[in-house]
Amino acid sequence: MTHLIYKIAPRTLWQAAEAKGVFDGAPIDHADGFIHFSTAAQAVETATKHFAGQDDLLLIAVATDRLGDALKYEVSRGADLFPHLYASLPLEAVEWVKPLPLGPDGHQFPEMQ
Repeated sequence: MTHLIYKIAPRTLWQAAEAKGVFDGAPIDHADGFIHFSTAAQAVETATKHFAGQDDLLLIAVATDRLGDALKYEVSRGADLFPHLYASLPLEAVEWVKPLPLGPDGHQFPEMQ
């Protein structure tokens, strides 16, 4: 079974990555020197904390086995280990991209593994 991690990104930023053929990250990723990801268990809190009230977002599922040694799990929020990618994200590693609509009670997540 493929293990997935997740990136939340504005649709326009992701569309630019698709046109370029690689995702170099969002402004926060550039500032921190790595691309931030979340596990399935962390994604909802990430959306609440960093994307509250934002619409037109996408949830991007990425296969960890296609990222190599550039993927590191490091301590972050609440002493949890978060996946960080110290490289650009090759689009071949993306399993799927789904809308992350904003509902009355926050973002409406699709099923995640």
